[in-house]
Amino acid sequence: MKRVRCAIYTRKSSEEGLEQDFNSLHAQREACAAYVLSQASEGWILLPEVYDDGGLSGGTLDRPALQRLLADVAAGNIDNIVVYKVDRLTRSLLDFARLVEAFDKAEVSFVSVTQSFNTTTSMGRLTLNMLLSFAQFEREVTAERIRDKIAASKAKGMWMGGTPPLGYRPNGRSLAIVEEHAQIVRDLYRRYLELGNVRLLADQLQWDGIRSPVRQRLSGTQFGGAPFSRGQLYAILKNPIYIGQIVHKDRSYPGKHPPIVEQHQWDAVQQLLTEHVQGQRTRRIETRALLAGKIVGPAGEPLVATHANKGKVRYRYYVAHSAHHERASGGMRIPAREIEGLVLTRVAALFEDPLALASRADLEVSPAQIANLMQRGADLCVTLNGSRRSDIAELVQQVRIDAGRVEIDLNAARVGELLGVHAANKGPSLLTFAEPIRLTRTGRAVRLVDDNGQVAAPARPTRRRSPCSSKRGAGGRSLPRATSTSKRSPGWKV
Repeated sequence: MKRVRCAIYTRKSSEEGLEQDFNSLHAQREACAAYVLSQASEGWILLPEVYDDGGLSGGTLDRPALQRLLADVAAGNIDNIVVYKVDRLTRSLLDFARLVEAFDKAEVSFVSVTQSFNTTTSMGRLTLNMLLSFAQFEREVTAERIRDKIAASKAKGMWMGGTPPLGYRPNGRSLAIVEEHAQIVRDLYRRYLELGNVRLLADQLQWDGIRSPVRQRLSGTQFGGAPFSRGQLYAILKNPIYIGQIVHKDRSYPGKHPPIVEQHQWDAVQQLLTEHVQGQRTRRIETRALLAGKIVGPAGEPLVATHANKGKVRYRYYVAHSAHHERASGGMRIPAREIEGLVLTRVAALFEDPLALASRADLEVSPAQIANLMQRGADLCVTLNGSRRSDIAELVQQVRIDAGRVEIDLNAARVGELLGVHAANKGPSLLTFAEPIRLTRTGRAVRLVDDNGQVAAPARPTRRRSPCSSKRGAGGRSLPRATSTSKRSPGWKV
């Protein structure tokens, strides 16, 4: 008799009760183990590996135990997957389609011990799709209830969680002032009213050595300790929470927390910010710097787009802000073509598997949209590899370069727009992808090199266009140009 190797997968959405000696995960596993034992006459045997995901939603496949299960399925170590209910495996029709594809490829079947159906028949597949549709409907209704509760609570002035703004700490459903940090906020408002310019304010803070204080999230991770960027300063100067308001979407309500900034000072800052708005451009000036304003180095220091000319050849770089303004020696200096080529190549590669990207972005994809999704992914892969700057500029939010890795933040909503599907209301706003890239020096130049030792992206200089370089002879034919001596890129410093 052929052995049927069975693996049990269990999941629980919330962490409530997981600390108990016998919790929901144990109950699911016990029921599944009893079912496997009842099929021992058919050759079913239970594998000892435990695949438990506690406190994780069924709306995503990004679950540690599920990923281990899929890895073992791909390795051919499992013949049958046993779950207590189908919604323990997934609550998304899109994710279910991907799981079934992976199971069919590995010739693995799955069984729900409390729901009897046979997926080899059309009626069985219809029953399964109906069950998953109701599971997804329940998840969406729950999300709507949560959103309504958040809106009603904020209308009453309550703080509904998240990372508190600078100057505050969580205090139940309200905020309490951290006086040490509140003094920094008040100083920012005072300095801005004196200088009247955010750029000058950022330069003055960096010159005085004032950085954002190091703080700790509820998860335990630390952030801050970097110079204030202009974006951070604008966010602080425009945040109504500092005058005791709670904001929800485009409306603000009186909050239960105490203000940090006086109303008259807030009004003066808003008036000054409004006066400095120069109006909208009717035509955007295109820049060759693809990542201008979006790339930062170690410790969050912004990198400024700049260039150097050698004859008719232009070498473009991203240089550390402090080095660019001659306030510090050294500093990071990266060839623009290399880092831009790396970002374009890596982002285009993500669209080679649009289903995985859609799942990561928590996009709501119906089975009828899958064919169109795959086609759009293939088209976007081609256009992004062709350096479609309009697409990549709106897609990439930030690029962070650190020792041994490059992190790329993508706009999840823009990903949905490009793929032609809508993002879930509770989906992530940013998608972060990390690339293991190290910095190595070759001669006078420094290159971005991946794990296999290959250059991550080519670094070719740009030939400048000048009026004399496009002279034409009789009949509109181009006159031959004088060839210039090839020169090396001057490299970059760390």
